[in-house]
Amino acid sequence: MGMDFGIGAEFVSDTNAHTGRFSAIYFKEATVIAAITADNYTGNALAGESFPADSTIYGVFTSITLTSGACVAYKI
Repeated sequence: MGMDFGIGAEFVSDTNAHTGRFSAIYFKEATVIAAITADNYTGNALAGESFPADSTIYGVFTSITLTSGACVAYKI
């Protein structure tokens, strides 16, 4: 996937809401999502889902709040 990493990223390791426009979210450790808003996802909600360390999800995300863990949200 051709991503421009020069745009930057946001490191998230707290339980505050983080907003912006993100194209990928890399989970650097086991992480649980409390809330997430995605422009292009359908189906079941990602809120409450656990993601293992060293995994990535792709899409257009505009907000993420964690229950636990840490991630890097790559900006669009």
